[in-house]
Amino acid sequence: MGKKRKHAEVEAVAEKKENVAPERPPRTLFGWKNKPTENDEQQTFRNKEKVLVTCSRRINYRYRHLMLNLVSILPHCKKDNKVESKATKGATLNELVELKNCSSCLFFECRKHKDLYLWMSKCPNGPSVKFLVNAVHTMEELKLTGNHLKGARPLLTFSSNFDKDPHWKLLKEMITQIFGTPKEHRKSKPYYDHVFVFSIVDDHIWFRNYQISCPHTGDDKIDRGGLDKMTLIEVGPRFCLNPIKIFGGSFGGPTLYENPFYVSPNQIRSLEKRKKAGKYANKVKAKTKRNMHTMENQLVSDEIEGLWKA
Repeated sequence: MGKKRKHAEVEAVAEKKENVAPERPPRTLFGWKNKPTENDEQQTFRNKEKVLVTCSRRINYRYRHLMLNLVSILPHCKKDNKVESKATKGATLNELVELKNCSSCLFFECRKHKDLYLWMSKCPNGPSVKFLVNAVHTMEELKLTGNHLKGARPLLTFSSNFDKDPHWKLLKEMITQIFGTPKEHRKSKPYYDHVFVFSIVDDHIWFRNYQISCPHTGDDKIDRGGLDKMTLIEVGPRFCLNPIKIFGGSFGGPTLYENPFYVSPNQIRSLEKRKKAGKYANKVKAKTKRNMHTMENQLVSDEIEGLWKA
């Protein structure tokens, strides 16, 4: 027969059963928000934003290099394998984001080996934006003199026209959350030495990355607060984002905004072909008109034309 438990042991087992795991705190856009305890006077908050960066199959090498450049300057991102760009890519990407424990996604979708589309989404509830990427210049192509430490946190600057319309305000908030590196991230450095510049020109978002350079030696040594001696040196990459649609969900859902000035690359190529076809048709038409004019206005034969040939 087994030994009987003492009364103290029985009470200890009962206390262990009553100790249930604490309730998970609510999650915000930037991470988990811890509940304040009796000892803590202020509510602690930590940004745990993580971004999944992936692309579609059959992507062009230039666009793949652009994606890798973004991965190198975003220390809080996670890179994943290529995803088949079919109709169900939204559900697949949402599942990948959940498996990687991320809260945002940057998906590079290449079509016809020519056109690059960038999906920027907050998972799993949205919103999401679809961009057409133009004017792509990677770091390998530019060969600029700027250089900053890998993993350093960037400063985000926006032009003043981001605050004019509601859709630009929404895009500014999404870009801030996705491109801003969380404080005290394990792969980031605790200081700033470069700046991301987002500017709106002709309803397009232009991206630039600059190194913050300041002299530390010699007569031009910078003093505390001497911002007039700081200079910006471009690092790269460069690209331009043309917003197409803003959706209420993640990779789909109701359309919140549609760009009325957007023209697809297929329409541009079609217009160029029509212009070339019109040029050839005009040439044929001019040649036919010239032949008709020659037949209608024939020269009268000269009587002494072949007199001196003999």
